[in-house]
Amino acid sequence: MRPGHGPNKVPARAHLLLLGLLSIGPARAESLVVSLSFNRLAVTSTYTGTSVAVFGAVERDGQAAARSGGYDVVVTIRGPRQSLTVREKEALGPVWVNRAQQKFAEVPSFLAVLSSRALPDLADEATRRRLRLGLSAIVAAPDLTLAAPVPDDPFREALLRLRRRERLFTETASGVRFLAPTVFRATAPLPATAPVGAYDVEVVLLAGGVPLARHEARFDLVKSGIEQGLADTARDWSLAYGLAVGALALISGWLASVIFRRD
Repeated sequence: MRPGHGPNKVPARAHLLLLGLLSIGPARAESLVVSLSFNRLAVTSTYTGTSVAVFGAVERDGQAAARSGGYDVVVTIRGPRQSLTVREKEALGPVWVNRAQQKFAEVPSFLAVLSSRALPDLADEATRRRLRLGLSAIVAAPDLTLAAPVPDDPFREALLRLRRRERLFTETASGVRFLAPTVFRATAPLPATAPVGAYDVEVVLLAGGVPLARHEARFDLVKSGIEQGLADTARDWSLAYGLAVGALALISGWLASVIFRRD
């Protein structure tokens, strides 16, 4: 028997083919097609809030069978990130003083979580934390603060409570409606206090507590009209803008003193 042709030897070509098949991995049975009601919204001085609608459909390949338990969907909308500090205040007589504080590195200025059912019914806590499904899972993420996270962090709880009070963090258990077994819609309100900037939309498809597919989209809230012009001027010509505002304040004060001067 010649060397390299024994019963336990694999030809080089077959070996490469086997490695290629293993690297491909199993094909995904489901995928998501998502569309938004708008990709860009102009905000003027009369803006009083609006809502964004998320439309989606589940696509299955030809060999995938229908899920007996149906699908679940979680839609998460995140506003522009910002850095902030949460401080603990204590009354010292008639004066409130700052005590401990916690700095947050990148906090979404707006958060809306919409799901087809209550989140505990969709997946277990470990899966929700890993996929960051729900306000509690997002606020508990390790990269939200500059310091290492601790259990039952009062500053994270305070951040969640304050943002919910301002209606900038919302969670709706029945926010996603299935119009058909594989077609769904979700509508999230955007209050007038929602900041301008880029908003990220994440759609996660699950079945039986197991994530199947994920899709990302984005829309923008932008200023328009005179507000946009003033914002651009303040950003691009900060020195001239500051001098002009100061001069306008002086002139307004002088005119007021002339008009209301008592003889």
